[in-house]
Amino acid sequence: MKIDVEKLGVRYGSHTAVDGVNLSAAPGEILGVLGPNGSGKSSLVKAIAGILPHSGKVRFDGAVAPNPSVIGYMPLDHQTRAALTVLETVLLGRLGRLGLRVSKADLAAAEEVLRDIGILSLAMRDLGTLSGGQRQLVFLAQALAGSPRVLLLDEPFSALDIRHQLEVAELLARLTRERKLTTIVVLHDIPMAGRLADRLALLEGGRLMALGNRADVLASSAMRSVFQVEFVTDRAKDDRVEIRDMRLLAKT
Repeated sequence: MKIDVEKLGVRYGSHTAVDGVNLSAAPGEILGVLGPNGSGKSSLVKAIAGILPHSGKVRFDGAVAPNPSVIGYMPLDHQTRAALTVLETVLLGRLGRLGLRVSKADLAAAEEVLRDIGILSLAMRDLGTLSGGQRQLVFLAQALAGSPRVLLLDEPFSALDIRHQLEVAELLARLTRERKLTTIVVLHDIPMAGRLADRLALLEGGRLMALGNRADVLASSAMRSVFQVEFVTDRAKDDRVEIRDMRLLAKT
């Protein structure tokens, strides 16, 4: 499902969080969204998900208002329902609400997602008993449980240890390609952006400063200007971009 964003703007009172952003994302690709704190990354993704009111237009295969079931959204700030088990949380993402009876097909689908992410053993645990990283994996499973066509993920790696970061990154890349998902991921980790994203959108002050393939954006003058850091990059054999070094630019 192709996403087209045209002149998207988000305001909180007198503050402009997103300012006239134009971008697109295609099926089978991962678009990473980079930028410093307060650059509008989360607001952009929330607006695309339909959670925040906004100006401009967001189209999904040309439609302005798609069926909500096509979108799997994972926020940065989860409202944890401690009374729910992991399995119930994932089923909620698939069904929208929980009833007295759940079909065998829905149970099997929820268990398959938990197995893919490697947390099936946690299925009957209460959310309130889990670590932050474990809860983050549960909410990723919830976003995937409804078999969405679009994935909108806000810093899905922030609470994960390095092994789980790499495992989840590989899972997202595989699912995006196998299922032809359109995946937009907010990232703080620049090296992860080089590994995971096919294309990158760079924001500063709510404005789009660069958009393109990961190698070009990471090596761009816009990256140096926005972060005030020199990024030394290498292209790996598998076409990933590796950050070989990062150096603070001298203050002027």
